[in-house]
Amino acid sequence: MSVMTKRMLTGNKAMAEAIAQEMERDPRVFVMGEDVGAYGGIFGSTEGLFQKFGATRVRDTPISETGFIGAAIGAAAEGMRPIAELMFVDFHGVCMDQIYNHMAKIHYMSGGSVQLPMVLMTAVGGGYDDAAQHSQTLYSSFAHLPGIKVVAPSTPYDLKGMMTSAIRDDDPVIFMFHKSLQGLGWMTQIDAAIGPVPEEPYMVPLGKANVMQEGTDVTIVGIQMTAHAAMEAAARLEKDGVSAEVVDLRSLAPLDRDTIVQSVKKTHRLLVVDEDYRSYGMTAEVAAVVAEEALYDLEVPVRRLAVPDVPIPYSRPLEQFVLPNAEKVYEAAKSLLQA
Repeated sequence: MSVMTKRMLTGNKAMAEAIAQEMERDPRVFVMGEDVGAYGGIFGSTEGLFQKFGATRVRDTPISETGFIGAAIGAAAEGMRPIAELMFVDFHGVCMDQIYNHMAKIHYMSGGSVQLPMVLMTAVGGGYDDAAQHSQTLYSSFAHLPGIKVVAPSTPYDLKGMMTSAIRDDDPVIFMFHKSLQGLGWMTQIDAAIGPVPEEPYMVPLGKANVMQEGTDVTIVGIQMTAHAAMEAAARLEKDGVSAEVVDLRSLAPLDRDTIVQSVKKTHRLLVVDEDYRSYGMTAEVAAVVAEEALYDLEVPVRRLAVPDVPIPYSRPLEQFVLPNAEKVYEAAKSLLQA
């Protein structure tokens, strides 16, 4: 009997396939942003869409984030389902009023009478020497704002399934994709950037964490690249006789508190790892959830590992110094177990 070979896709191709399938399914779906047309997006998230759907539904825009994100908000309010790409999350400052005061609030301020079914997708992450203005993740900057869903998938499978869910969602969704997980040839190749992806459309729920590996001795919570670093560290910990449970959040708003708490109640130790800044960030929120709901299940205090409160350096050695990695996760977990 022959064994069916699983189809493998890079992260960018998984995203682009999800968007194409939703554009075929629903004529209200369209894409707009800088270089999303013939170029296919600088991180490949709209690759092939322009050739398939044309300039009416895949719209290149001027370098005016306030203008085209505002246009997407207006289109969504009128019943369309736009996908707007903010090229780098670092650029959000120029269009924050549109995001914070309009995209996030119109549904509430209209008493629920106006829906905004739109996706704002944006590239996040460091690791390839692009300096302080192009290397941030800023997860918590958006998760802090009520009225929007914020997701950050970590695998090609989740990139496709969660993009499909985001496009079909009737609420505004910020879809944060990590550059290193796109699988682009001009970036450093990593194994996590390619994975099995079904050809048919499917949905991965927003707001549900993924237990990537079950364990009994320590819970390691991460997201995107830090989830993969946690998996590498867990493999090394296993050789030391330590059973680590790895939780990939996948979603920041809603945050899957139940999965975090249930894991900590089992392992009694928690390490939270984030590529965003340490202060006032995701690590603090997850630690607070556990303090509120599972404090007496902890055998030792929560440990946090994140980017120190400095701009991301351009220098490769300095950038690697501030970013979390598998070695740092391993050492932090070991110290937690020895506490």
